[in-house]
Amino acid sequence: MRPARKLPVCLKSKERIWTVIKTAVARRYAQALFELLDSAHIEATRSTLNGLSRALKESVSLRHVTASPAFGMEEKIGVLTALGDRLGCPPVGKVFLGQLVKKNRVGFLPDIAEAFAKLVNQSKGTQQVTVSSAAALPSSEQERIKTRLRETLKRDVDVTFQHDAGHLAGLQIHIGSIVVDSTVRGRLNSLRTTLTRD
Repeated sequence: MRPARKLPVCLKSKERIWTVIKTAVARRYAQALFELLDSAHIEATRSTLNGLSRALKESVSLRHVTASPAFGMEEKIGVLTALGDRLGCPPVGKVFLGQLVKKNRVGFLPDIAEAFAKLVNQSKGTQQVTVSSAAALPSSEQERIKTRLRETLKRDVDVTFQHDAGHLAGLQIHIGSIVVDSTVRGRLNSLRTTLTRD
């Protein structure tokens, strides 16, 4: 009889492998796009990719259209390029979106957007930071956090603010691979880990 935990471990392993593959593919696409663009269109492209990434995460309908075989390639390209137009996408970006549809890689857009943002920030010497809080922070508080991060890191920062009610209170700050977690949920998880450690 097989041990009960074998299947979840196997699934976790497959998820990790898929994440590594997805990240590698996203980096290749982001690098190719970055190299095709002239400097005047880089920020507009970053903004477009971030907007499309958010739209894919938030809209079930958009995910359905881009993933379903019920919609043809031209329809999918039409939907993405129309959204790109509204977000100020440059011509090279629209061609890129068409290629993502043709190669069946639209689901990679959030990862590509993240990889592209990292390339842009590296080229500028800017540090990408994500700040997550229990509720949306007022603009004055966001500015205070940005200033503090610039002073602490001694470099320019590009801060993305998110909110997750599950945090309860406090902030979770992602700086590259470093996570600073002062949320109530983070503290509770840390306490639980400490208490259950052998």
